[in-house]
Amino acid sequence: MSRSASASARVRVAAGAAALIAVACTASATTSGRSPGSDAPGGSREAAALTGSAKLSRTLGDDITFTFDAHLAARHRMDPAKATGTFRFSHYLDGEGAWAKGRIDCLVTGGKVAVATGVITSSDLPGAKGKRVGFTVHDVGRHDRLGYSRASVGNPVETKDLPKCVSSAPFERVKSGTGDFRVLPWQSDFVE
Repeated sequence: MSRSASASARVRVAAGAAALIAVACTASATTSGRSPGSDAPGGSREAAALTGSAKLSRTLGDDITFTFDAHLAARHRMDPAKATGTFRFSHYLDGEGAWAKGRIDCLVTGGKVAVATGVITSSDLPGAKGKRVGFTVHDVGRHDRLGYSRASVGNPVETKDLPKCVSSAPFERVKSGTGDFRVLPWQSDFVE
């Protein structure tokens, strides 16, 4: 396999995995019945959140979906590594690809931008389980953007020791009409 074909295949697999994670997160948020901004029914505002599901816009017809249900409780507002939740992503093209899902282990938001990481707990991508992946979402209404650690550090299987809350710029666009991401800005003690 040529170097460019190998790189293209890695990008498609990584994007597919990220999309599957996104789908899992959305399902988890819907099942939990929890709305962004509340730690519990009738409770105080949580410190930060990233929720929703959407497909990415790709000219080649790739089917890439990401789902997030990530939350940072008000009591943990000064420790983004206490974030909880799930993620799911999938990436398929011409019937080939992969999916992954996992648990969120860090979440930082600023305005309408969120950076989250999580550890893959299940996947059909050999060697992905137990690897940390990162995501960046820019919540701009109907034209959300998304980035992922694979863009800068490679396939999750090949990435060693990705730090918490590390990802890339949100360079991908969400495909119109396929979903929406919602970012709840972080409320910390030192931000006015």
